[in-house]
Order: sequence, then structure tokens, then C-alpha cells
Amino acid sequence: MPSPTPLPFEDTAGAWVPHGRFLMAPSASGPLDGLRFAAKDLFDVAGQPTGAGNPDWLLSHPPAQAHSPVVAALLQAGAALAGKTITDELAYSIHGDNVHYGAPRNTRAPDRVTGGSSSGSAAAAAAGLCDFALGTDTGGSTRVPASYCGLWGLRTTHGRIPAEGLVPLSPMFDTVTWLAARADVFARVAPVLLGEEPARAWRGAVVLQDACEQADAVFAPLIERVAALAQEASGAPVPAVRASSTDLETWRQTYITVSAQDAWRTHGAWITSASPRFAPAIEGRWRAAASVDPHAASQAASVHEALRAELRGLLGDDRYAILPSASSAAMPRDADPAVVDQVRTQTFRITSLAGLAGLPQVSIPFIGSDGLPYGVSLLGPAGSDLALIRLACELGRRAGALGASDAGTTAQPVAQ
Repeated sequence: MPSPTPLPFEDTAGAWVPHGRFLMAPSASGPLDGLRFAAKDLFDVAGQPTGAGNPDWLLSHPPAQAHSPVVAALLQAGAALAGKTITDELAYSIHGDNVHYGAPRNTRAPDRVTGGSSSGSAAAAAAGLCDFALGTDTGGSTRVPASYCGLWGLRTTHGRIPAEGLVPLSPMFDTVTWLAARADVFARVAPVLLGEEPARAWRGAVVLQDACEQADAVFAPLIERVAALAQEASGAPVPAVRASSTDLETWRQTYITVSAQDAWRTHGAWITSASPRFAPAIEGRWRAAASVDPHAASQAASVHEALRAELRGLLGDDRYAILPSASSAAMPRDADPAVVDQVRTQTFRITSLAGLAGLPQVSIPFIGSDGLPYGVSLLGPAGSDLALIRLACELGRRAGALGASDAGTTAQPVAQ
């Protein structure tokens, strides 16, 4: 394997980790020829360390012996890899501020955070330093930064893309994702990572009213714009319905309990033995994860199954839902921690829907009336990822979404 070379550009977004500033040529020619991607520092790259956002993890784990299947597939498809980007520590945050490596810059809202945990990937894509960037989404870690940074992003159907060669957070909910500033690039990556799926005819759409109630009012006209186009496309009304017969706080609490127990089961032994240094907020989440009551976790698991069945039943095989991707615009970089926690709570009431149900969700980027980026999402049935991406790109094009009809240049070409 050829040795990586240094990055041929300046990291103007503060997106890359110090140990991840390398360029790797494609391994073959294919459908992604001429594109450059970055990888969240959870993905293994042969011969390179995987830091997972934490220096103690970096020091206690050897360099990867092989590429993750996702990295290998993209290199084989003709894309060049431009190193590793910052992630919140072990992906346990949706804020986008790493105490060890800093907060990457949000090009579309420079005084605001990128969101996390795919913070560096979002920053790199938004700044045009790569054409697309690999991320992950467990509880919102791609959907939130996509919304905050004005990017196309998604959560894939759970298990649709292999998670081998990836540092997990909660394997029950972890998904492999990507972000891009342009819809054509976003869609071009999809068949490489998702493979084939049966053709799907959409019967219609619904707006998830209870999810919309968790979001700021600036989302409303954007949701209405997408819903109107969805109705025009199908010829059927797009009713406002509730995602669940129970409140979304129940969804959030269920997700928090089940995922925390799963995360501690995954990383508890390492945390106990290595005593890693975490940021205070993330340290608090790990303490809470370590203390999840087994009886409460068992009850939450039962609720999880019921909620999953309810939302899947609402969509069936041929209907999709429209909802906000987050609860607000990106928060100011100096936001009060109490405000951060409040926004996090409201956002998790939205993002836990797809998480608990294991469903795909695509975020379409818009600029709101206040000039800030906002994401409107389409949530689809399990396994509808490709069809949902194509639908989102079409609706986004007609709705005037960011990057929906941009045929501009890609990132600086790489000699192969």
C-alpha cells in the first residue's frame, strides 16, 4: 500500500485531528473518481491510529491493521481519503466541542457550533475542504451537524452498512453515515455504500406534529414548504399526525436508558481500567451509564420494542414522514451550559424517533428566515435508504434547498 502524503491544503475549519492529517490515493477507479472524502476519527484506516476523540484511547490502542469496510469501499470506488476529522469523545455528544482538540468551525454560522459528534466531518464538508465526509449517527450525530451546518446528511437504516472497523458507542443504535454540501455528491455516494434495494413507490407522506412541537418556530415554514411539494408529488393530502400515542419525552428517556446501558457494556471495562480524561459533560454521561439500574433497563427495553413497532406501523412500507432534523439552529459557541442541556433534551425527543425505530432519515438543508441553517428531514421505512435519498434530493431541488442544484467545482483535485 502506498504511503499517505500530507494534506495538500490548509485546514481552515479546524476539522482535522493532529494524527489524521494525511492524504491517501484511491485504490481503484470507479463511480467516485475525482472526489475527496474525510473520515470521522472512529473509522479504521490501515496503518493509521484511530483516536475516537480521546487522547487516552489513542495511546492505548495500536494503529489499525486494515481499513474499515466503508473506507475500503470508497477508496475502491475511486475516492481519495483526506485523513481523519475531529469527533466528540467516543461520539458521546451532539454539541461539537472536543475539550482535547477544540471546536471545529461552522462556515455557514461562524459564531456557532457545528454540532456533533460528527463535528469535524461536518466542518470539513461545509468549508469545501472535501467533497463528502464519513460520520456516524447513534442519537443524532450526523442529523444534528447536518442541520446546524447546512449540509445533506442522514441516518441509515440500522445495520444497513457494516459497522466493522469502527469504534462503537452503542452498537444497538450506531449507524454509518456521510455528509455533503451538494446533493449530487451526496446521492453519488449512496449506491457505493448502500448497494441495491427494491424499487419503491411512495404512497404519500405525513408531518410529525409532536416532533415539530419540539422545534423552534423558524422550522415551520420550511416544513410547510416540503409538505406542500410532497402533496403535489403524490396527489394525496399530507396530514399532521403524532408519531406516537405517548409523549416524546418517553421516547427520549427510553433511548437514553437503553443506549447508556449498551454503551457501558461496550466501553465500561476500558474506562474502568484506563481512567481516561473526559470533558465534564461526557464524564457525567459515562457515570450515569455505569449506574443504569438493570430493572429500569429491562423495562426500557420492553418500551423500546413497543415504540419501535408503533412508528414502523405508522409508516408501513410506502409512506414517509416529514420532521425537523434538530430542535433549533446551531447554538452560539459561548452558550450557557444550561441552555445547551435544554436544547439537547428537545433535540433528543426528535432524533430518538429514528434511533429507537432503526429507520433511515435524510436531512435536507435550508436557510431559515433568520439567515441560519436548518434541516428538514424525511423519515422512511426500514431499508428505504436509497429511495429516500433520491426523494429528498428531488424535493430539495424543487424547494430551493442548499446545494440541491449546485453543479460547482468539487474540492481541489488530487493527483492519482
